[in-house]
Amino acid sequence: MTDPGFGLYVHWPFCRSKCPYCDFNSHVAEGVNQARWRRALLAELDWWTDRVERRSLTSIFFGGGTPSLMDPETVAAVIERAGARLGFAPNAEITLEANPTSVEAGRFAAYRAAGVNRVSLGVQALNEADLGFLGRQHDPKEALAAVALAARHFPRFSFDLIYARPGQSVAAWREELARALAHAGSHLSVYQLTIEPGTQFQTRFQRGEIAIPDDDLAGQLYEVTQEILDRAGLPAYEISNHARPGEESRHNLTYWRMGPYLGIGPGAHGRIEREERWWATRQVRAPDTWLAAVEAGGHGTAEEAALSSEERRREILIMGLRLTEGVPVGRLGVQPDADRLAALVGEGYIADDRRLLKATAAGRQRLNGVLAYLLG
Repeated sequence: MTDPGFGLYVHWPFCRSKCPYCDFNSHVAEGVNQARWRRALLAELDWWTDRVERRSLTSIFFGGGTPSLMDPETVAAVIERAGARLGFAPNAEITLEANPTSVEAGRFAAYRAAGVNRVSLGVQALNEADLGFLGRQHDPKEALAAVALAARHFPRFSFDLIYARPGQSVAAWREELARALAHAGSHLSVYQLTIEPGTQFQTRFQRGEIAIPDDDLAGQLYEVTQEILDRAGLPAYEISNHARPGEESRHNLTYWRMGPYLGIGPGAHGRIEREERWWATRQVRAPDTWLAAVEAGGHGTAEEAALSSEERRREILIMGLRLTEGVPVGRLGVQPDADRLAALVGEGYIADDRRLLKATAAGRQRLNGVLAYLLG
C-alpha cells in the first residue's frame, strides 16, 4: 500500500450546544480565552515535536467540538508552528471541521488565508424536522449556503449526513441523497445513526421516546447509500466515506492505514513510532484540567503506552478492514486464525488472495460481527 503519511490532529473541545447523539469530547462554554488556548496548543505541539522523528506532515486535522469556533489567528498559529517544527510534504492536506451556521461560514475566508485547504461540514440532514431532532442549530437553506461558500473558498470540501433516523423511509432517503449530490463536491461522509452510551439519545431511547429503524431497514438504507453514491462516481473507500478516486481524506487514511500521527488538545489520541516500537498516546480529557497541565508542564499527556505486537496487529486489522483496499498481509506479521478466516471467506465476508485481506461489501456491512469473530 502507499505510504500512510504522518498526521497531526488538533482537538478543539468547545461547542455552542451539545448535540444529543454526540459522544465526542465536546463541551459547551460561555466564553473561551482564545489567546490562552492558542498558547497552550502551541506549547503542547512543541513538546510532542521534540519527542518524535522530524518527519514532514502530510496532513493536519482540526477536529472537535466545533473547530470553526476557533479564532482564525489560532488556526494560523498552529499551522505555522507545525510547518516550522516538522515541515510539510507536497500537497499537504489541512482540514477544519465546521458547523454550517452563517456566522461560522462567514469565517471561511480567514481560515483559507490561514492555510486551511479542506473543510468538513456537519450538515447531517436536509430537512428541518430531522435537523431539529438531531439538535442542529442550522436549517437546510443555511446548510446548503455554507456548502456553496465552502466550494468557493476551498479547493476541497466534504459534508456529513446521518441516516437511519426515526421514521426515515428508503424512498425519503433516496430523495435526500439525490438532493445532497446536487451540492456535493468530491467527497461525502454518510453515517448510520447509533445510540451511543452517555448521550442524551441513550436516555431517551431507554425511556422509549426514540425508535430507530430495525436492522433490516438500516441494512436497506446502507445498501441504497452504496448504490446511489457509487453510481454518482463517489464509491465507498471506507465504510462511511465516499469519494472520487484520488479525493479521499488523506488524514483519515493515515488513521485507517495505521500510520503515525500526533494528537494535541484535550482528549486527543495519537500513534507514534519511537525506539523501534509503536506507542499509543492520550491527552487529558477535561478541558480545564488539560489547560492547567499544559501551563504547568508544557503538555497534558494522560497516557503514553507501548503497544505489543499483538495489540498492533489487532489495530491494523480493525482499522484496515474498514477500507475497501483492505490490509496487506505482510503488515500483520502473524496471520489471523486460519479456521476463523476460512469460515469468513466461505461465508463471503472476507476476500483473501494471500497478499491482501479485504472485507467484502457484505462483510463491511457487518464489520463489527466479522471482527469479533476473527479476533475472538
